[in-house]
Amino acid sequence: MFGIDWETIGPLYVRAFGQTLYMVSVAMLAGGLAGLVLGTLLYTTRRGGLLQNRLVYNVLNFVVNLIRPIPFILLLAFIGPLTLAVVGTQIGTEAVIFPLAIAASFAVSRIVEQNLVTIDPGVIEAARAMGASPLRIILTLLVPEALGPLILGYTFMFIAVVDASAVAGIIGGGGLGDLAIVYGYQRFNYPVTLLAVLTIIVIVQLVQVLGNALARRALRR
Repeated sequence: MFGIDWETIGPLYVRAFGQTLYMVSVAMLAGGLAGLVLGTLLYTTRRGGLLQNRLVYNVLNFVVNLIRPIPFILLLAFIGPLTLAVVGTQIGTEAVIFPLAIAASFAVSRIVEQNLVTIDPGVIEAARAMGASPLRIILTLLVPEALGPLILGYTFMFIAVVDASAVAGIIGGGGLGDLAIVYGYQRFNYPVTLLAVLTIIVIVQLVQVLGNALARRALRR
């Protein structure tokens, strides 16, 4: 297939595939949870929110706007000292997961905030009038009401993290991007690069199909 020396490339491909799934899964788990908390805080602390707090909102909004636009390859270098302090190294798969999770958390936070804003304020006011606490409203009303759009947002972010993980090879993080560059592009072995690209495309398509299906189910409830 593709004229690839599978005896040599096969084990490297399997390892790279596993590394990509590991990096993306852990980064999305950590970044997705952190982003959900940050996004909910952005929504609830804004003017008229459940936990209205101008100072907290302005600080969070500033930090999200500061970090979110930074390209991932530059973020790797920018938070290198922090990665070293937290992970203990700036090289390898673990060193990629940390900045991936940070990038995902700030991007997800804005997605969460934007989806929560679409909820009818009247529904929230009705819950408050019935004596529901802010935490109860957040857990039983806000998140469930926006679940469908949130699933689509998380699907988009998962795909974005897959794309970002492709630069892991720059710091020896492995993954399909590293396989495509080191064993494909740099060695003029185009079939290996094609294999890595097609694998990423398949992953993205499967995730998108699953995300769409889950979102449709959530919207019908």
